[in-house]
Amino acid sequence: MRLLAWAGAATLAVAVVAGCSTPNVATMATSTTIPAVPGSLDGAYEPGLSYDAVAQFGVLTDTTPNLVLYYSGWYEKFQTQLAAAARTHDAYLLVQLNPNGVSLASVAAGKSDRYLRSYAQAVKGFGFPVILSFGHEMNGWWYPWGVTHANPAQFIAAWRHVVQVFRNEGATNVRWLWTVAAVNYGQTDVARWWPGASWVNWVGVDGYYYRPSDTFASVFSPTLAEVRRFTDAPLLIAETAVGPNPEAASQVKGLFAGIRANRLLGEVWFDEAQHDGIYHQDWRLEDDAAAMQAFKFAARKYLDR
Repeated sequence: MRLLAWAGAATLAVAVVAGCSTPNVATMATSTTIPAVPGSLDGAYEPGLSYDAVAQFGVLTDTTPNLVLYYSGWYEKFQTQLAAAARTHDAYLLVQLNPNGVSLASVAAGKSDRYLRSYAQAVKGFGFPVILSFGHEMNGWWYPWGVTHANPAQFIAAWRHVVQVFRNEGATNVRWLWTVAAVNYGQTDVARWWPGASWVNWVGVDGYYYRPSDTFASVFSPTLAEVRRFTDAPLLIAETAVGPNPEAASQVKGLFAGIRANRLLGEVWFDEAQHDGIYHQDWRLEDDAAAMQAFKFAARKYLDR
């Protein structure tokens, strides 16, 4: 979970997901759809909008970027330049579009339609596939669109309205990613927040290894099992990392082994140094040589490279 303070609508973040050799990323980046190939995506979040930082992560981990992610506050424009840079590197853009400063009820009522239409037109004009999410981790309490701030009915109405606006504008190049927080943090039943199969393409799950005792089974398996009760949509670990601890290397290997065993699309590594308690640890692979080596080994062994 990204328990980070938002500094208004201008706050952005970027990540890269490194691609595997199968399928061919050049073909992927220029096609009209994104193949949902298990084990085809692996990478990292890096603060800021510099492609150099995320590309450097790819160098350090022996991977090649094929997905670039950023978090977009409400009323921010679609980052066309970043999308173009990603495409230049045979990569897709993944946007977590978050309703900062507006209510879900107002979104569902159409009060943000002018902004959404403009955004949809920009995405359509880009002309290549874009993965788009709305109000991620809504089943958690830490965002104003989540638990204790809004209810599932309000979220579902807002989600469907956003998707419908994009469809009305002809933005058919969008792949919709519904992203939840792992339920082992005490969130409510994720099924209550499900917009329906006709409104979602992929499912994202965010989860972290906070303690040495954490495993793939304890962090992700409950959520994966719950999601599988109501959809067979392709699954992506959309945000994850392992905190600095004696078991970090083993946990990294277990992460990739779990991705392979569950036929998930891959993962996005949250590669940022935070130093503010158990939920804000130093997640950077660069700061843990053993974890970095484990990452390289596990990515080669378990992903479809």
